[in-house]
Formats: sequence, C-alpha cells, structure tokens
Amino acid sequence: QVRLAESGGGLVQPGGSLRLSCAVSGRAIRSSNMGWFRQAPGKEREFVASRRSNGATYYADSVKGRFTVSRDDGENTLYLQMNSMKPEGTAVYYCATTVGSPISSLLRLSSTYEYWGQGTQVTVSS
Repeated sequence: QVRLAESGGGLVQPGGSLRLSCAVSGRAIRSSNMGWFRQAPGKEREFVASRRSNGATYYADSVKGRFTVSRDDGENTLYLQMNSMKPEGTAVYYCATTVGSPISSLLRLSSTYEYWGQGTQVTVSS
C-alpha cells in the first residue's frame, strides 16, 4: 500500500519561505515519478512541480525560479522549497505519485497520478 503524508504547511508572510515535506511509504521515491499540486478555495487543483525518477524537474510558470523540488532517497521523502512566496500561493498543497512512466507533459495533469497525500494548508498573508 502506497501512502503519502505531507507536512510543513503553515502561515507565512509575503516574500517569506516555507519547505513542505512528503513522506512516502510503500514505494521507493528514487524509482518514482512525483508531483506537487495545489488547490485554492473555489479553484481547480493546479500543477506546481514534478520530479521524474531520473531527477528531471518541471515547474509551473507561476513558481519557476522561486520553488524547488528535491528528494532524499534515504528518508524516502520529497520536498518542495518555496521562496519569495506570494498571497496567490495560499492553497492546500498535495504531493502525488504515479507507478507509470508517463511522458513529461503528462506529469502536469492530476489525472496522471494514482496516489495522493491528504494535503497541507499553506497561507501567505501579512
């Protein structure tokens, strides 16, 4: 059974930083394609970033240059470092994984992923 558990959310001021963690059990993340998504109130879930098993990373234009996705294979944990945060970054953030090997463009679609965490709330406000 694959399980994902996000943590690290909270309240951060505009311009501040936050690091989210996604602890994975039941599957080695070094051989997994992983993604981060977020969903703001009243909006659809949107792609934030992804990391392929080979280490390649992809980002939404809205976060490129500010967010970094990384992983610790020993801890089997995926991270999302978020810098220069903006109020529009307020959302519930989810990590996800797929057992497949989709082409890179499909990693931006939530429907690609079979397993999801419960989400962690991030609020960007002064």
